[in-house]
Amino acid sequence: MAFRNVMTYEKLLLLNPKIGSALTFSQMLFIALQTLPSFIVFRPKSFVPSLKPRQVPLYQWAIQVVVLTLGSLLNNWAYAYKVPLTVLIVFRSAGLPVSMLFGVLFSKRTYNWRQIASVLIVTAGAFLSALSRTATSATSSKEAQAADLKLYITGISMLVVSLLCTGILGLLQEQTYQKYGPCWKECLFYTHVLGLPSVVFLAADVKQGLSSLAAQSYSGTPIPFLPYVVLLANLSSQYLCVSGVNQLSSRVSSVSTNIALTVRKALSLCLSVWWFGNEWNSQLATGAGMVFVGSLLYTSATSAPSQKEKRT
Repeated sequence: MAFRNVMTYEKLLLLNPKIGSALTFSQMLFIALQTLPSFIVFRPKSFVPSLKPRQVPLYQWAIQVVVLTLGSLLNNWAYAYKVPLTVLIVFRSAGLPVSMLFGVLFSKRTYNWRQIASVLIVTAGAFLSALSRTATSATSSKEAQAADLKLYITGISMLVVSLLCTGILGLLQEQTYQKYGPCWKECLFYTHVLGLPSVVFLAADVKQGLSSLAAQSYSGTPIPFLPYVVLLANLSSQYLCVSGVNQLSSRVSSVSTNIALTVRKALSLCLSVWWFGNEWNSQLATGAGMVFVGSLLYTSATSAPSQKEKRT
């Protein structure tokens, strides 16, 4: 499923690098519609359906919606700012340091020296990957090179903020599940339904993204409506992936969830390079290797008694 998700995601970005807002909105709408039937109830003597009572107060989900929406948008926008998908995947795999930092600051967790060393390796790997930007063509003017670099720095900054949002979201979900129980389905439904109104502020951008798919359907692809087939495949795989992540985060800590996501993204990175022939150099390879090796080292160090990964 992770393979299909990264393949369709990259295909959509290749069709239109500025499809980020439309993709985020489509994913939220699709997931909201898929989960809606589980929360509709028909009461006696009433023909009007209503929502099931919530386990969690609405304001708790509203806070998570802001973080989730901002992080998703920034992540999907980054590709339009000259950030290669390979760098994007490596950066998204570096959520472990953020989760550990928030665990120390807000959850009063302690970590042994091997865990700390592993996280430092992950951090250094992400930094090295960010510096691995392929050189601009020698025929480009200095002005064009400077403009590309400015765009790239902006894109990396977006990924940094998105990474922080992911860490905050993981912490908020962890605290919510500890207090109200493993209500991951409710989390999935409300965080996506409540995020839909954000499209009001991005309507023009969303329209541009969806219109580009329509244009490609009639003129840019040999198979009619192929872009919409790719979009539907991405939405379905995203729904399954997000459901799995939410279910996992309801059972283990945000740090452990990040470990599982790192392994998944490592496979996605290999697929991206092999299938699409994406940019790859020794510096990016070293950085990616450090991120994934550091994550595996962290896994081997989690047996320390001072760190409980499972909730009680």
